[in-house]
Amino acid sequence: MTDSASSTDDRPTRHGVLFDVDGTLVDSNYQHTMAWWQAFRRFGHDLPMAEIHRAIGMGGDKLVAHLLGDDRDTEQDGELDATRSAVFSTFWPGLRSFEGAGELLRRCADEGLTVVLASSASHQELAVSRGIIGADEAISAATSSGDAENSKPDPDILQAALTAGGLDAANTVFVGDSVWDVLAASELGIPTVGLASGGTSAAELREAGAVEVHKDIRALLTAFDDGALHRLAAAGAKP
Repeated sequence: MTDSASSTDDRPTRHGVLFDVDGTLVDSNYQHTMAWWQAFRRFGHDLPMAEIHRAIGMGGDKLVAHLLGDDRDTEQDGELDATRSAVFSTFWPGLRSFEGAGELLRRCADEGLTVVLASSASHQELAVSRGIIGADEAISAATSSGDAENSKPDPDILQAALTAGGLDAANTVFVGDSVWDVLAASELGIPTVGLASGGTSAAELREAGAVEVHKDIRALLTAFDDGALHRLAAAGAKP
């Protein structure tokens, strides 16, 4: 065995947590809903906001197909997403992180967990969200839409996040707010801690397969020592 191979084998196994961003760390799901609603209206599609909201968490391409069907004019897809992006950017000044978002990321990092943002947002939107959260010192890596070929509920963005953080699925937990988050993580065998802060009910998150569900970040922090994230950190701390 070469010295380099031995060095690689001797490295401690990383334990980490992947975080969805929109609806999980940043209170933006309803702004995304409004942005999509306005984009659809511009192109003559009058969809109920409730239907749009239930699809938030999917990648934009999947969301359009899910809501408009396979017989839609697919040449509009790119224009729809560009319009959504333009409308959403007008909401940036009013966006806020959920209470405790930065604290949660720092708590995870302090517990020895590698923290990775597993976002499907554009690079620019992700930069805005990171500025809002204000905990870059706790974040080891982050993904954006350009890092995955297929969007959620396909698991590509989570696989990209694992790679970016030097993690493997067996030693990772995902924190997300939508059914699509839970389904994507389950494809890789990653347990999901669900947050109902994005507008999806606790019951729906549990039914999708979340191993633990909390009302919001503050509730997760309160129960941290008894939850999946603390158990993961404790496993990583074992010699």
